[in-house]
Amino acid sequence: MARRCDITGKGVQTGNNVSHANNRTRRRFLPNVQKMALYSDTLGPISLRLTPAALRTVEHKGGLDAYLLATPTSKLPAEAAKLKRRLKKAKDKAGSAA
Repeated sequence: MARRCDITGKGVQTGNNVSHANNRTRRRFLPNVQKMALYSDTLGPISLRLTPAALRTVEHKGGLDAYLLATPTSKLPAEAAKLKRRLKKAKDKAGSAA
């Protein structure tokens, strides 16, 4: 199970535990990744692994569809870019049918 946010790409970082005697041991800083379902107006409910910061950003931008369409594909991780392509394809299909 990869500890990586599907929207922001935030992942595990490494560093040191430093004791009072300045002894250093390696440690991992794990992101707070939560599994949650977001609702897309076009695609319906979508299950994603998100950090709380990513969820706040998506809500601030006006929902999952608005966030994905407003963010450049080069700034999105692979999972989010794939979701953006699916979203655009569905929107084009719905637009041509109407």
